[in-house]
Amino acid sequence: MRADRLIAVLLLMQARGRVTAADLAGELEVSVATARRDLEALSAAGVPVYPQPGRGGGWSLVGGARTDLSGLTAQEAQALFLLAGPAASVSPQVKSALRKLVRALPDTFRAEAEAAADAVVVDPTGWGERGRDRPPMVDLLQSAVVQRRRVDLTYGGRGEPSRRVVDPWGLVDKDETWYLIAGTDKGRRTFRVERIIAADVLDQTAERPDDFELAAAWDEVVGEVERKRSLLSATVLVPARFVYVLRDQFGRHCHVEGTEADGRTRVRLAAPIALNIAQHLAGWGGLVEVLEPESVRAELARIGRELSDRYGPAE
Repeated sequence: MRADRLIAVLLLMQARGRVTAADLAGELEVSVATARRDLEALSAAGVPVYPQPGRGGGWSLVGGARTDLSGLTAQEAQALFLLAGPAASVSPQVKSALRKLVRALPDTFRAEAEAAADAVVVDPTGWGERGRDRPPMVDLLQSAVVQRRRVDLTYGGRGEPSRRVVDPWGLVDKDETWYLIAGTDKGRRTFRVERIIAADVLDQTAERPDDFELAAAWDEVVGEVERKRSLLSATVLVPARFVYVLRDQFGRHCHVEGTEADGRTRVRLAAPIALNIAQHLAGWGGLVEVLEPESVRAELARIGRELSDRYGPAE
Protein backbone atom coordinates (compact mmCIF):
# COMPACT_ATOMS: atom_id res chain seq x y z
CA MET A 1 0.00 0.00 0.00
CA ARG A 2 1.32 3.46 -0.88
CA ALA A 3 2.01 5.49 2.22
CA ASP A 4 0.36 8.66 0.88
CA ARG A 5 -2.82 6.73 0.16
CA LEU A 6 -2.68 5.21 3.64
CA ILE A 7 -2.78 8.69 5.12
CA ALA A 8 -5.67 9.66 2.87
CA VAL A 9 -7.68 6.60 3.95
CA LEU A 10 -7.17 7.42 7.62
CA LEU A 11 -8.17 11.05 7.18
CA LEU A 12 -11.32 10.04 5.28
CA MET A 13 -12.25 7.60 8.03
CA GLN A 14 -11.62 10.28 10.63
CA ALA A 15 -13.92 12.70 8.81
CA ARG A 16 -16.74 10.26 8.04
CA GLY A 17 -16.57 7.74 10.85
CA ARG A 18 -17.58 4.82 8.64
CA VAL A 19 -16.71 4.20 4.98
CA THR A 20 -17.19 1.41 2.46
CA ALA A 21 -14.60 0.14 0.01
CA ALA A 22 -16.71 1.67 -2.76
CA ASP A 23 -16.63 5.07 -1.00
CA LEU A 24 -12.85 4.96 -0.78
CA ALA A 25 -12.50 3.79 -4.38
CA GLY A 26 -14.50 6.80 -5.57
CA GLU A 27 -12.60 9.29 -3.43
CA LEU A 28 -9.11 7.94 -4.17
CA GLU A 29 -9.77 7.00 -7.82
CA VAL A 30 -8.75 3.38 -7.38
CA SER A 31 -10.62 0.11 -7.87
CA VAL A 32 -12.91 -1.27 -5.18
CA ALA A 33 -10.56 -4.26 -4.86
CA THR A 34 -7.60 -1.95 -4.28
CA ALA A 35 -9.53 0.05 -1.67
CA ARG A 36 -10.45 -3.17 0.12
CA ARG A 37 -6.81 -4.30 0.13
CA ASP A 38 -5.79 -0.90 1.53
CA LEU A 39 -8.22 -1.30 4.42
CA GLU A 40 -6.99 -4.83 5.08
CA ALA A 41 -3.36 -3.59 4.97
CA LEU A 42 -4.17 -0.99 7.62
CA SER A 43 -5.70 -3.64 9.84
CA ALA A 44 -2.73 -6.00 9.31
CA ALA A 45 -0.33 -3.18 10.24
CA GLY A 46 -2.02 -2.82 13.62
CA VAL A 47 -4.14 0.27 12.88
CA PRO A 48 -7.53 -0.17 14.66
CA VAL A 49 -9.89 -0.42 11.70
CA TYR A 50 -12.55 -3.09 11.53
CA PRO A 51 -15.30 -4.13 9.09
CA GLN A 52 -19.01 -4.14 9.89
CA PRO A 53 -20.87 -6.58 7.61
CA GLY A 54 -24.44 -6.26 6.41
CA ARG A 55 -26.66 -3.49 5.14
CA GLY A 56 -25.36 -0.08 6.19
CA GLY A 57 -22.02 -1.59 7.18
CA GLY A 58 -18.51 -0.57 6.19
CA TRP A 59 -15.18 0.03 7.85
CA SER A 60 -14.68 2.08 11.00
CA LEU A 61 -11.96 3.20 13.34
CA VAL A 62 -12.18 1.55 16.74
CA GLY A 63 -13.50 3.99 19.31
CA GLY A 64 -16.73 5.19 17.75
CA ALA A 65 -18.41 6.07 14.48
CA ARG A 66 -16.86 9.53 14.48
CA THR A 67 -13.53 9.25 16.23
CA ASP A 68 -10.35 11.15 15.51
CA LEU A 69 -6.77 9.99 15.32
CA SER A 70 -6.40 10.33 19.07
CA GLY A 71 -8.14 6.94 19.14
CA LEU A 72 -4.82 5.35 18.20
CA THR A 73 -2.83 3.79 21.00
CA ALA A 74 0.91 4.37 21.27
CA GLN A 75 1.62 0.95 19.76
CA GLU A 76 -0.83 1.56 16.91
CA ALA A 77 0.68 4.94 16.12
CA GLN A 78 4.13 3.36 16.02
CA ALA A 79 2.86 0.62 13.68
CA LEU A 80 1.46 3.24 11.32
CA PHE A 81 4.64 5.31 11.23
CA LEU A 82 6.88 2.24 10.85
CA LEU A 83 4.83 1.33 7.79
CA ALA A 84 4.81 4.79 6.21
CA GLY A 85 8.12 6.18 7.48
CA PRO A 86 10.53 4.62 4.95
CA ALA A 87 8.57 6.08 2.02
CA ALA A 88 9.02 9.61 3.39
CA SER A 89 12.74 9.55 2.59
CA VAL A 90 12.00 9.45 -1.16
CA SER A 91 8.66 11.28 -1.35
CA PRO A 92 8.19 14.90 -0.26
CA GLN A 93 4.41 14.34 -0.37
CA VAL A 94 4.61 11.47 2.11
CA LYS A 95 6.91 13.50 4.36
CA SER A 96 4.38 16.34 4.35
CA ALA A 97 1.51 13.93 5.07
CA LEU A 98 3.39 12.43 8.02
CA ARG A 99 4.01 15.87 9.50
CA LYS A 100 0.27 16.60 9.33
CA LEU A 101 -0.57 13.26 10.87
CA VAL A 102 1.88 13.82 13.72
CA ARG A 103 0.07 17.05 14.59
CA ALA A 104 -3.22 15.09 14.74
CA LEU A 105 -1.85 12.68 17.34
CA PRO A 106 -2.05 13.22 21.11
CA ASP A 107 1.01 14.99 22.52
CA THR A 108 2.08 11.90 24.44
CA PHE A 109 2.35 9.86 21.22
CA ARG A 110 4.12 12.39 18.98
CA ALA A 111 7.71 11.75 20.05
CA GLU A 112 7.36 7.98 19.71
CA ALA A 113 5.57 8.30 16.35
CA GLU A 114 8.29 10.56 14.97
CA ALA A 115 10.94 8.15 16.26
CA ALA A 116 9.14 5.24 14.58
CA ALA A 117 9.06 7.11 11.26
CA ASP A 118 12.84 7.50 11.44
CA ALA A 119 13.52 3.99 12.75
CA VAL A 120 13.70 2.23 9.38
CA VAL A 121 15.62 3.10 6.22
CA VAL A 122 14.96 1.07 3.08
CA ASP A 123 18.07 0.70 0.91
CA PRO A 124 17.05 -1.34 -2.16
CA THR A 125 20.53 -1.22 -3.72
CA GLY A 126 22.59 -4.39 -3.38
CA TRP A 127 26.21 -4.33 -2.23
CA GLY A 128 28.48 -3.18 -5.02
CA GLU A 129 25.54 -2.12 -7.19
CA ARG A 130 24.59 1.30 -8.45
CA GLY A 131 21.27 2.71 -7.36
CA ARG A 132 18.66 3.13 -10.09
CA ASP A 133 16.75 6.34 -10.56
CA ARG A 134 12.99 6.03 -10.74
CA PRO A 135 12.08 6.24 -14.46
CA PRO A 136 10.34 9.56 -15.19
CA MET A 137 7.77 7.61 -17.20
CA VAL A 138 6.44 6.08 -13.95
CA ASP A 139 4.65 9.28 -12.86
CA LEU A 140 2.86 9.63 -16.21
CA LEU A 141 1.79 5.98 -16.22
CA GLN A 142 0.71 6.15 -12.58
CA SER A 143 -1.52 9.11 -13.39
CA ALA A 144 -3.03 7.18 -16.31
CA VAL A 145 -3.76 4.19 -14.07
CA VAL A 146 -5.44 6.32 -11.41
CA GLN A 147 -7.44 8.41 -13.89
CA ARG A 148 -8.38 5.36 -15.98
CA ARG A 149 -7.01 6.75 -19.25
CA ARG A 150 -5.71 4.72 -22.20
CA VAL A 151 -2.08 5.16 -23.22
CA ASP A 152 -0.43 5.16 -26.65
CA LEU A 153 2.89 3.33 -26.08
CA THR A 154 6.00 3.04 -28.20
CA TYR A 155 7.84 0.03 -26.81
CA GLY A 156 11.41 -1.00 -27.50
CA GLY A 157 11.43 -4.57 -26.23
CA ARG A 158 13.97 -6.92 -27.79
CA GLY A 159 13.08 -6.35 -31.43
CA GLU A 160 12.01 -3.40 -33.50
CA PRO A 161 10.07 -0.71 -31.59
CA SER A 162 6.33 -1.24 -31.76
CA ARG A 163 3.41 1.06 -31.11
CA ARG A 164 0.19 0.06 -29.42
CA VAL A 165 -2.68 1.52 -27.40
CA VAL A 166 -3.10 -0.11 -23.98
CA ASP A 167 -5.37 0.04 -20.96
CA PRO A 168 -3.01 0.59 -17.98
CA TRP A 169 -4.05 -1.55 -15.02
CA GLY A 170 -1.22 -1.12 -12.54
CA LEU A 171 2.48 -0.58 -11.87
CA VAL A 172 4.91 -2.82 -10.00
CA ASP A 173 8.29 -1.89 -8.53
CA LYS A 174 10.38 -5.07 -8.29
CA ASP A 175 13.88 -4.53 -6.95
CA GLU A 176 14.00 -1.00 -8.45
CA THR A 177 12.81 -2.22 -11.86
CA TRP A 178 9.37 -0.94 -12.80
CA TYR A 179 6.76 -2.87 -14.79
CA LEU A 180 3.42 -1.86 -16.27
CA ILE A 181 0.63 -4.43 -16.37
CA ALA A 182 -1.88 -3.47 -19.03
CA GLY A 183 -4.70 -4.78 -21.16
CA THR A 184 -4.09 -4.99 -24.92
CA ASP A 185 -6.00 -6.30 -27.93
CA LYS A 186 -4.12 -9.58 -27.34
CA GLY A 187 -4.93 -9.80 -23.65
CA ARG A 188 -2.95 -8.91 -20.54
CA ARG A 189 0.66 -7.96 -21.12
CA THR A 190 3.59 -6.85 -18.93
CA PHE A 191 5.88 -4.04 -20.08
CA ARG A 192 9.23 -3.10 -18.60
CA VAL A 193 8.91 0.66 -18.05
CA GLU A 194 12.55 1.48 -18.90
CA ARG A 195 11.94 0.00 -22.38
CA ILE A 196 9.00 2.33 -23.07
CA ILE A 197 10.34 4.85 -25.59
CA ALA A 198 7.31 7.16 -25.58
CA ALA A 199 3.88 7.30 -23.95
CA ASP A 200 0.93 9.59 -24.61
CA VAL A 201 -2.09 9.60 -22.32
CA LEU A 202 -5.24 9.65 -24.43
CA ASP A 203 -8.59 11.21 -23.68
CA GLN A 204 -10.17 7.76 -23.77
CA THR A 205 -11.46 5.81 -20.80
CA ALA A 206 -9.41 2.71 -20.09
CA GLU A 207 -11.20 -0.58 -19.57
CA ARG A 208 -10.28 -2.74 -16.60
CA PRO A 209 -11.85 -6.08 -15.60
CA ASP A 210 -14.03 -5.80 -12.50
CA ASP A 211 -12.29 -8.77 -10.92
CA PHE A 212 -8.73 -7.60 -11.68
CA GLU A 213 -6.40 -7.55 -8.68
CA LEU A 214 -2.91 -6.20 -9.27
CA ALA A 215 -1.23 -8.30 -6.58
CA ALA A 216 -2.76 -11.53 -7.92
CA ALA A 217 -1.85 -10.63 -11.51
CA TRP A 218 1.74 -9.93 -10.50
CA ASP A 219 1.94 -13.25 -8.67
CA GLU A 220 1.02 -14.94 -11.96
CA VAL A 221 3.69 -12.97 -13.84
CA VAL A 222 6.34 -13.89 -11.28
CA GLY A 223 5.32 -17.53 -11.38
CA GLU A 224 5.64 -17.68 -15.16
CA VAL A 225 9.00 -15.89 -15.21
CA GLU A 226 10.42 -18.11 -12.48
CA ARG A 227 9.18 -21.20 -14.32
CA LYS A 228 11.15 -20.12 -17.39
CA ARG A 229 14.18 -19.49 -15.18
CA SER A 230 14.16 -23.06 -13.90
CA LEU A 231 13.77 -25.22 -17.01
CA LEU A 232 16.87 -27.32 -16.24
CA SER A 233 17.90 -28.80 -12.89
CA ALA A 234 21.27 -30.05 -11.69
CA THR A 235 22.23 -32.02 -8.58
CA VAL A 236 25.49 -31.02 -6.92
CA LEU A 237 27.49 -31.85 -3.80
CA VAL A 238 29.00 -28.99 -1.80
CA PRO A 239 30.52 -28.57 1.68
CA ALA A 240 27.73 -27.61 4.08
CA ARG A 241 29.45 -24.33 5.03
CA PHE A 242 29.09 -23.05 1.45
CA VAL A 243 25.41 -23.80 0.90
CA TYR A 244 24.49 -20.20 1.77
CA VAL A 245 26.62 -18.99 -1.16
CA LEU A 246 24.65 -21.16 -3.58
CA ARG A 247 21.45 -19.79 -2.08
CA ASP A 248 22.68 -16.26 -2.74
CA GLN A 249 23.54 -17.16 -6.34
CA PHE A 250 20.45 -19.19 -7.25
CA GLY A 251 17.82 -17.79 -4.87
CA ARG A 252 14.55 -19.73 -4.92
CA HIS A 253 16.10 -22.17 -7.41
CA CYS A 254 18.42 -23.68 -4.79
CA HIS A 255 16.97 -26.56 -2.77
CA VAL A 256 18.81 -28.64 -0.15
CA GLU A 257 17.99 -32.32 -0.56
CA GLY A 258 20.06 -33.98 2.15
CA THR A 259 23.48 -34.84 3.54
CA GLU A 260 25.89 -37.43 2.11
CA ALA A 261 27.92 -39.91 4.16
CA ASP A 262 31.05 -37.79 3.68
CA GLY A 263 29.32 -34.74 5.18
CA ARG A 264 28.74 -32.87 1.94
CA THR A 265 25.30 -31.42 1.22
CA ARG A 266 23.28 -32.53 -1.78
CA VAL A 267 21.71 -29.51 -3.48
CA ARG A 268 19.41 -29.17 -6.47
CA LEU A 269 19.95 -26.09 -8.60
CA ALA A 270 17.88 -24.78 -11.52
CA ALA A 271 18.41 -22.33 -14.38
CA PRO A 272 17.17 -21.82 -17.96
CA ILE A 273 20.01 -23.79 -19.60
CA ALA A 274 23.06 -25.87 -18.65
CA LEU A 275 25.48 -23.05 -19.48
CA ASN A 276 23.92 -20.78 -16.86
CA ILE A 277 24.54 -23.32 -14.10
CA ALA A 278 28.06 -24.09 -15.32
CA GLN A 279 29.00 -20.41 -15.42
CA HIS A 280 28.01 -20.00 -11.78
CA LEU A 281 29.87 -23.12 -10.67
CA ALA A 282 33.04 -22.83 -12.75
CA GLY A 283 34.71 -20.53 -10.23
CA TRP A 284 34.19 -23.05 -7.45
CA GLY A 285 36.83 -25.39 -8.88
CA GLY A 286 36.84 -28.74 -7.10
CA LEU A 287 34.71 -27.54 -4.17
CA VAL A 288 31.54 -28.46 -6.03
CA GLU A 289 30.82 -31.80 -7.69
CA VAL A 290 28.06 -31.97 -10.29
CA LEU A 291 26.37 -35.38 -10.23
CA GLU A 292 23.94 -34.74 -13.08
CA PRO A 293 22.92 -33.87 -15.73
CA GLU A 294 25.69 -34.64 -18.18
CA SER A 295 25.00 -31.39 -20.06
CA VAL A 296 26.18 -29.30 -17.08
CA ARG A 297 29.24 -31.51 -16.56
CA ALA A 298 30.09 -31.11 -20.26
CA GLU A 299 29.80 -27.32 -20.07
CA LEU A 300 32.09 -27.24 -17.03
CA ALA A 301 34.64 -29.40 -18.85
CA ARG A 302 34.50 -27.10 -21.87
CA ILE A 303 34.99 -24.00 -19.71
CA GLY A 304 37.89 -25.72 -17.96
CA ARG A 305 39.58 -26.54 -21.27
CA GLU A 306 39.15 -22.96 -22.48
CA LEU A 307 40.71 -21.58 -19.28
CA SER A 308 43.56 -24.09 -19.46
CA ASP A 309 44.25 -23.23 -23.11
CA ARG A 310 44.25 -19.53 -22.32
CA TYR A 311 46.14 -19.47 -19.03
CA GLY A 312 47.98 -22.78 -18.83
CA PRO A 313 51.78 -23.00 -19.28
CA ALA A 314 52.99 -22.84 -22.85
CA GLU A 315 54.23 -26.16 -24.25
